[in-house]
Amino acid sequence: MAILLRRGNPLPGFVPATSLTLIYLSLLVLIPLAAVVLRAAGLSGAEFWRVITSPEAMASYRLTFGAAFTAAALNAVFGFIVAWVLVRYSFPLRRVLDALIDLPFALPTAVAGIALAALYGSNGWFGKSLAMLGIQVAYTPVGVFIALIFVGLPFVVRTVQPVIQELETEQEEAAGSLGGTRWQVFRRVILPALWPAVVTGFTLALARGIGEYGSVIFIAGNVPGVSQITPFVIFTRLEEFDYPAASAIAVTLLAISLLLLLTINGLQQWRARREGRG
Repeated sequence: MAILLRRGNPLPGFVPATSLTLIYLSLLVLIPLAAVVLRAAGLSGAEFWRVITSPEAMASYRLTFGAAFTAAALNAVFGFIVAWVLVRYSFPLRRVLDALIDLPFALPTAVAGIALAALYGSNGWFGKSLAMLGIQVAYTPVGVFIALIFVGLPFVVRTVQPVIQELETEQEEAAGSLGGTRWQVFRRVILPALWPAVVTGFTLALARGIGEYGSVIFIAGNVPGVSQITPFVIFTRLEEFDYPAASAIAVTLLAISLLLLLTINGLQQWRARREGRG
């Protein structure tokens, strides 16, 4: 019996490693989230609904999720292109450009926000030229959108890039030798292999955009009903010591985020099963 148990569990330390993992996740993730839910549970049903459906909260939901989704979608397209160029082409300063992709990871979000505000403000390098065309970026939803593009691009590039590196060019050459056009090779050979990575990068960029705060507040201006994101609404409630209201909005943000992520992951798995059957 002892021999069978050893053979059934070839990796040593399963029990302590699993216990340590559960404890670590509980302390850092599950318990804090449970505390937020319990604090929000202190409100009655009517009060909870009144807080999460207030005009200020609803406007912040539309801006936060709309800007995060649009920025993640745009990053999915251009992040794929950037990753493809960095892997498939050689050109001067390619390594420098590759290193700059990680800059939003290393740069403090507040510094990123200040830099974007300086560039796109009314007196900024880009903002001044855009203002002459009647386009205002700072203190508008457009500023939020640009900030989320900035922080979300590396998630797509770094997710897709390793998959492109492992993609065998022989399959593309074989498809081309059989008469396939470039578009057919891309659609039937390249895209199916890279699609899961692109969706994963999109999901990561979306999650980052929904919870982003530091890089947004400086360029958004936080005008209620116009450029105020949901994390800032939560922060405002905390400054007012209205912890139940802040927790209620936080729980709503958490629930919608989880629903979106589960939906995207479910669609990705459904597509993978469908392609496997095909």
